[in-house]
Amino acid sequence: MNSFIKVSNILPRIPDVRFPKPISFTMNKGDVWTFYGPNGSGKTLLSEIICGRYGLCSGSIDYPFLEEERSKTTDFIYPRQFIKTIHFQSAYSFSDFRDAYYQQRFNVYEVEWYPTVGELMQCEGNEEWVEKLIDLFRLSELLTHRLITLSSGQLRRLIIAKSLLEKPRMLIFDNPFIGLDVETRHDMEEVFAYLKDQGIQMLFLVADARDIPACSTHLLHLEECTSVYSGPVEEYNVKPVEDVVLTGEYKFEPSDLGSEDCVNAVEMKHVSIVYDGIVFQGDINWQIKKGEKWALLGPNGSGKSTLLSYIFADNPQGYSLPIWLFDRKRGSGESIWDIKKRIGYTSSEMHLYYRENVPCLKVVQSGFFDSVGLYRKCSEEQTEQALLLMRELGIDHLADKPFLRVSAGEQRMLLFARAIVKNPQLLILDEPFHGMDVANKKRCLKMISTFANQADKSLIFVTHYKEEIPDCVNHIFELAAH
Repeated sequence: MNSFIKVSNILPRIPDVRFPKPISFTMNKGDVWTFYGPNGSGKTLLSEIICGRYGLCSGSIDYPFLEEERSKTTDFIYPRQFIKTIHFQSAYSFSDFRDAYYQQRFNVYEVEWYPTVGELMQCEGNEEWVEKLIDLFRLSELLTHRLITLSSGQLRRLIIAKSLLEKPRMLIFDNPFIGLDVETRHDMEEVFAYLKDQGIQMLFLVADARDIPACSTHLLHLEECTSVYSGPVEEYNVKPVEDVVLTGEYKFEPSDLGSEDCVNAVEMKHVSIVYDGIVFQGDINWQIKKGEKWALLGPNGSGKSTLLSYIFADNPQGYSLPIWLFDRKRGSGESIWDIKKRIGYTSSEMHLYYRENVPCLKVVQSGFFDSVGLYRKCSEEQTEQALLLMRELGIDHLADKPFLRVSAGEQRMLLFARAIVKNPQLLILDEPFHGMDVANKKRCLKMISTFANQADKSLIFVTHYKEEIPDCVNHIFELAAH
């Protein structure tokens, strides 16, 4: 029998979600499918249905490969035993990671509580396969690093490698290239080709057509939980996404949060990036004058996020370093909140640790107070401003939905809005577009341009895709590989 999974005219039973038409497709052995579609189109839901996480109103899903597995045991078996899903939040499958918080990764005394990469990659009786995975995912230089200290790109490599330890029959990759630099993306393409040769079935979920892996053989295009195309990938024509137009109704309100004048937003003199006792970069000199817009570039593990943590007051090392924020020396008596109130910030790490299951409107409103979760009451004006920003970004329909119940791409849109809602003096966007579809990226880029039109506002933008750098950026600071 050649078929691996057969989906026949299914309509799932999911609260608050409706699939307008039945969906059908067959994954044969050796096929590599990609589910493609905009944020919120149902890609992740459909993959979870395949794994057996939701029941069906009608139709059926057959798993011929399970018959092979049932012949090997008398135990009850089910699809999720043999299908592993890999997404950005997969780190929470590591029990040691669940109670971690973002600032903890910068505290050397708390880092020691967490396992090393080498400890996580142990698998008794399968040492040869472990060594192959360590080599395949370039983990040898990370074996002594603690889990919580890894960059988003390094963590991604570890999650995939660890998922392969038990040799699952099928892997589902949600946004497979998220957080990866150019070299690592190329390496991952080779990894996917190797896994295909090893007979491991793969399914990819992507929101941007540029992220469809080269090994894909078939594609299912979803729009609003409806199949638009299903068939060979070479027969699919990717249609360009039309330009988006903001209404212009949203206006950045003048803010009195940290409104003191300054010459420089940031100044560093002979700063070194030291992480877990390792010097990643040395003698960094960087001056960001008020009103300048910068791109911060560099490969995975070069220290970009740690450098930004010095600025955003999340790293205790920043207090002893020669760093000035808004012309004031760090560690000269200011509180963390004195710094944060003048800065808007979002990052992949913040997304990973933002686990508050509150209504999405409250996530955006929390940007007024720099909190994770909303613990203070917003004024009517702040609530109106947050809703207007969400409407301008096309996410106002999410206002009352729980944050952890919307798609990862929609979560990134909400965290982007959270960073910009208070109209900060300095906006730091650390890989803000992870998991977003093309239209949402365009909306965010236009909003960044609107923000940047305010002459006294400063910007630091981090990305691994140079084509994503906003047009307003006129300076680049690039860190070398470690």
